[in-house]
Parts: sequence; structure tokens; C-alpha cells
Amino acid sequence: MPDNYPVQKSTDEWRAVLSPQQFRILREKGTEPAGTGKFDKHYPSVGVYNCAGCHAPLYKASHKFNSGCGWPAYFDSIPGAVTRHEDRTFGMTRTEIVCSNCGGHLGHVFKGEGFNTPTDERHCVNSISLLFSEEDSAAAEK
Repeated sequence: MPDNYPVQKSTDEWRAVLSPQQFRILREKGTEPAGTGKFDKHYPSVGVYNCAGCHAPLYKASHKFNSGCGWPAYFDSIPGAVTRHEDRTFGMTRTEIVCSNCGGHLGHVFKGEGFNTPTDERHCVNSISLLFSEEDSAAAEK
């Protein structure tokens, strides 16, 4: 991963603070099986989803919607919280999304699928990349 993120840790430092599953997804760009994540069917009315690696706020509860894809889906992120990169793995071109604070892999964003959301985007995020807080943090209000 690029080294230009505010939070910098060595591989050993990440392994010390993340579970093996979190490390595989956040640092090695893995994917959890569809329908297995704890936030897939989690629909609170308020709160913030934070990066499991660095705790930076990423998504508001109000950004979440039911896409039926098997992973948590959000139509937008907190401004500046998520960085997009072109991903050409598996013989296709997709848009990877990572935490702008630590570079942790979150998932992918898809456009133009016709969902009735303000952006017509689906941020398809691994639950294991996220932590949830019922309190809206000041950072989430940016």
C-alpha cells in the first residue's frame, strides 16, 4: 500500500493491533464471504462506522442502505474519509476504496447500478473493516 497516509505502521505493528482476519482484509486486501459480516443487516438510525484499523470515521449510519449484495452498502462516505484507487485484479477493472487515514482496504465502490440513492453509488464494504459507534463524532460532521 502507498506510504502517504497519516497513520503509518509496520507490518508487525499492524499484526499486533489487528486480528488475523482484520489484517487479511485491511492490510492484504482480502474479502469476507458475502452475508457473513456483522454489519450486513445492521441498520441503525444514528451513529458512525469507523475504520477498524485506525478508528477514523468513514460512514454515517444515514449513508447505509440495503443493496442485497451481502456486504454493508453505503451511498456515500464522510467527505475526505475514503480514497479511491483503480483495481485491476481478477481480470477486471474496479474501484477500490481505502481509509484515507491509514490506507486500510475497505472494499469497492460501484456506480450506476440504479439504486434509489442520492449518488447512485454503492460502497460495498467488508464488515470486518469497520467498527460502529452509536455516537456521531464531531469529525463525522465535516
